[in-house]
Amino acid sequence: MDALKQTRVTQFVFLGLIDNWVLEILFFMAFSAMYVLTLWGNILIMVTIVFTPRLSTPMYFFLSNLSFIDICHSSVTVLKTLEGLLFDRKTISFDNCIAQLFFLHLFACAEIFLLTIMAYDRYVAICAPLHYPNVMNMRVCVQLVFALWLAGTVHSLVQTFLTIRLPYCGPNVIDSYFCDVPPVIKLACTDTCLTGMLIVSNSGTISLSCFLALVASYTIILVSLRKQSAEGRRKALSTCLAHFVVVALFFGPCIFIYTQPDTSFSTDKLVSVFYTVVTPLLNPFIYTLRNEEVKSAMKHLRQRRVFS
Repeated sequence: MDALKQTRVTQFVFLGLIDNWVLEILFFMAFSAMYVLTLWGNILIMVTIVFTPRLSTPMYFFLSNLSFIDICHSSVTVLKTLEGLLFDRKTISFDNCIAQLFFLHLFACAEIFLLTIMAYDRYVAICAPLHYPNVMNMRVCVQLVFALWLAGTVHSLVQTFLTIRLPYCGPNVIDSYFCDVPPVIKLACTDTCLTGMLIVSNSGTISLSCFLALVASYTIILVSLRKQSAEGRRKALSTCLAHFVVVALFFGPCIFIYTQPDTSFSTDKLVSVFYTVVTPLLNPFIYTLRNEEVKSAMKHLRQRRVFS
């Protein structure tokens, strides 16, 4: 409580993504287009899965949840980024900054755990197909989704507590384009070495351990494909490759940023673009353009709507 009473900063100022008004306009147009495509693509996936009975399987249940998380995750950062690119004064109140930080970590952590669950789902489907209906029934899937949201909430509360417990009485300029723990705690009027270590043990460990678990599961899947038919290997490889592209683009920046929160790299902001802007956009394209079943369902829904 004493630390909170010492807080004097009421708002923060972002340095932004880049200090060039021409490039800011170009980034604004690019990010606006990417955000609209992110919303459109992920909503289309959710609608297709909900209104297509044959897609009522664990894989597509998780995919619809991933689309929802991507919409939320992208909205938390991109909307404020677009505002900062359009106006010279890039400010955010202290309370809104903490709220953005909380929801950023909530949705990011939920996506990390969901991608891990999706990898486990593919592992069971490919390596133990006879046990798949019992292991990954809908009740288990709902419980897993509930657990990932609970874990994400706990993680986000920890990150938020680590941030607001510090006193902010001096500089208020954040060297970023959105509020996150590493750039915010650097403005605290106290030693943040211990807080930085806690961030690594929390965010860094979660990102790295889940990534290693994903790599291990995909390695086991690839080894087991030797026993599959040529068609089975092709379909499994296509699915796993699509998943791993998403994993690499999302986990790479997370591991890079959250395993070294006390070190400042000029590339941090550009790296952050991948998991806040690019990955939510790529998910619908990767999971639909490479999936004949989803494309067929979308075509069927479109034809049914035209007929109606």
